[in-house]
Amino acid sequence: MYRPILDPLADSLALSALVAALPIVTLFLLLGVVRARAWVAALGALAVALVVSIVAYSMPAGQALLTASQGATFALFPLVWTFGTAIWIYRMTVTSGHFDVLRRSFARVSDDQRVQALVIAFCFGSLLEGLAGQGTPVAITTVMLLALGFGPMKAATVALVANTVPAAFGPLGLPITTLARVTDLPTGDLGAMAGRQVPVIALFIPLLLVGMVGGRRALRGTWHVALACGVSFALAQFLTSNYLAMALADIVAGLVSAVVVAVTARIWPPRRHEDQPTEATSPGASAGLSATPTPGGPGAPAGPGGVDGAGGPGSRPDHGVTLASRTAVAPHPPDTSVEVWRAYAPYLVIVAIFGLSQVPAIADALNAVTVTFNWPGLHLLTVSGTPSSLPVFRFNWLSSTGTLLVLAGLVTMAILRITPRTALVTYGQTLASLRWAILTVCGLLALAFVMNGSGQTATLGTWMAGAGGLFALLSPILGWLGVALTGSDTSSNSLFGALQVTAAERAGLDPVLLAAANASGGVVGKMISLQNLTIAASAVGLSGREGDLFRRMFGWSVVLICAMALLVGLQATPVLSWMVP
Repeated sequence: MYRPILDPLADSLALSALVAALPIVTLFLLLGVVRARAWVAALGALAVALVVSIVAYSMPAGQALLTASQGATFALFPLVWTFGTAIWIYRMTVTSGHFDVLRRSFARVSDDQRVQALVIAFCFGSLLEGLAGQGTPVAITTVMLLALGFGPMKAATVALVANTVPAAFGPLGLPITTLARVTDLPTGDLGAMAGRQVPVIALFIPLLLVGMVGGRRALRGTWHVALACGVSFALAQFLTSNYLAMALADIVAGLVSAVVVAVTARIWPPRRHEDQPTEATSPGASAGLSATPTPGGPGAPAGPGGVDGAGGPGSRPDHGVTLASRTAVAPHPPDTSVEVWRAYAPYLVIVAIFGLSQVPAIADALNAVTVTFNWPGLHLLTVSGTPSSLPVFRFNWLSSTGTLLVLAGLVTMAILRITPRTALVTYGQTLASLRWAILTVCGLLALAFVMNGSGQTATLGTWMAGAGGLFALLSPILGWLGVALTGSDTSSNSLFGALQVTAAERAGLDPVLLAAANASGGVVGKMISLQNLTIAASAVGLSGREGDLFRRMFGWSVVLICAMALLVGLQATPVLSWMVP
């Protein structure tokens, strides 16, 4: 039985925190400076975490390895099971040719990539996050953007940034309900508080997305559509989380903002400039993984006003248009209404299945066969000496997101007339192409579990909580680190939720404010989470380029977390204390 100690090195919390941070520093250095492959960075950080847990924290080697094995298994189920199946559905639509149909259909609504990025990555992605989560929005919206002629790197960066603000409420409010469970604070108050923090950031994300797609000139021509998108999403998210149903915040906000964008773009079309990228005309662009980036396009740095992905403040612009999108081909004859319906059907089926799965009677039936057990041989206590919940493994094989996506895939097979053999071969090819991504996610989750089980994470959080009244500024940063490490706002809330409340009480701050700040700060950690970076890179055939994505995302993530920290800090003072419920 292992019980972690917060200050194992010379009884010094600061020195212990410095050592506990080594795995995270290793991860960021390998990924962002050394430019190692993602799986190398994950496994390298895991090795450092194991050494720190055994040598510095005196954790038995057997317990450390068992903790890592549980984390790796959790990565396979449900994470790989989820995003692997989502990409499989996409590959079936490519095989049947219906992804080309979808691309042409979207082009008829608007062939402007700026509008497409808002509708697909931001609005539809929010809907998917509100229903499924677990990497599904990134996997699906990335390949949809790719099919519309976005360069691979641009598609990945746009999808990653768009997946930020919905993360606080996640699939049907799961991150908030988890936060309430670990803090014993009212779910309604936590949801309302998060609904008064995240929408402020949501106001600016659509403007950032438009700038990433077309640069400053494109932003000048589309600012009104982006602003309408941000305002409508923020307002809908605020009103739903505070006065309707917190669990529906992302779903309602995604639907409302999609309608507003479509209407605004129709009434007041975006102004174009001569080099504004539009939807690709070449079928090759929709082949997904075979899209070819131009020299100096994807992979080159891009700045806040740049084109292909915003590598962070100070980078240079870049257009990032695929070669395929520059190739003229003969006009395609109009698609029949039946073929258009089939092209949209997989995504309508996903929404319908996940919506039905939340009906109480159906949800109870799906969860009735869930198996819960303690990880064999793993015996952990918390810092306070109570049994840890970390060794508990929940095998919800029927109600998991991946299983529901398999069901959606089976329905998709029937609608697209894909044979079982073709579907099975496609799934095998999908898993084979994701082999390095799978290894990366397994290493990353093993790292997170080892840091949590050994007490390294608790040491870091407790050290930050010693800032007293200034902890209001650091509180969102703790959530940001938690999501960057685990890839999940739910996991970050499980890690740091109780710590946020304890720190708030010690510093005389509002516990609801700081607990919600953990969830709100976590949203901007999504874009630099190695888990999400791996999913996005794998979806567009950029495996091994996760470091490039990380460097593009890191600068913007830092800017946004600073903005969130400032907001929470002001909410802890009389300046904005009126925002606290």
